Amino acid sequence: MAPVVLTARAPGAVFLRIVLFGLLLFFLFFPVYWMVATSFRPQGEVFAQFPTIFPYAPTLDNFRRAWGQSDLPLYLVNSLLTAGGSALLTTTLASLAAYGFAKYKFRGRKSLMYLMISAQMFPFAVILISIYSLLQTLNLLNTLAGLTIAYIVFALPAAIYILYSFFMRLPNELLEAARIDGAGELRILTKVILPLSGPALIAVGIYSFMWAWNDLLYSLTLITRDDSRTIGPGLLLAFFGEMQQDWAGAMAASILASLPAVIVFGALQRYFVQGLTAGAVKS
Repeated sequence: MAPVVLTARAPGAVFLRIVLFGLLLFFLFFPVYWMVATSFRPQGEVFAQFPTIFPYAPTLDNFRRAWGQSDLPLYLVNSLLTAGGSALLTTTLASLAAYGFAKYKFRGRKSLMYLMISAQMFPFAVILISIYSLLQTLNLLNTLAGLTIAYIVFALPAAIYILYSFFMRLPNELLEAARIDGAGELRILTKVILPLSGPALIAVGIYSFMWAWNDLLYSLTLITRDDSRTIGPGLLLAFFGEMQQDWAGAMAASILASLPAVIVFGALQRYFVQGLTAGAVKS
């Protein structure tokens, strides 16, 4: 009896693909859907013994409470300042360092590069302890500047590696031609290298911004003043406590807090993918 071959167009293969695709969509999007559905439920419906898939009596009260009865606008501004500042400074510093690693030959270059990348392997808690001591010495605890520095410390190694991979693809003939024309190294970087590296710069900026925007551990540890809190710990402490668990308000606030990051990523995601993959292919 001839063996049965399951081709790509066989009914069994098609059914299996549909099932796997459905499971993938479920695990990816059901938590998001549940957050949205909970944000529209009345308080009594949230704690029902048998919750329904769709809100039984949708309401916008949770959004009004999230915006009006919490410091959500202040938390959003603080997050925009720290995440935006981290993205800008990380991209600037990583550009300078990656340019040196990619276009200059000096003793210990590769060893220094590997040492820098290995810093990413340490657990968050270990790095956090060192940063806490450093910021305490500099009197920068409970400040947005100190929190921004902490985000830069974590994001910088990966940012340098992404830009290093991209800069390595740029032909050295461009640099030689610019030097012959009398351009200095800083002018070559700003007028020749960076204009050709748009996707990689955007990828690094998005990476730094998203990491800082979604952070909870660093901001919860380094900031204890309420007027300096960012969105993560701000929402956590505003809607949950010893005497309250406002899930509906927290979900509504989470949707409002997610909008800036979703808008930024949606507008620039094409460049983000190009920047991450460009360094993986040699010209």
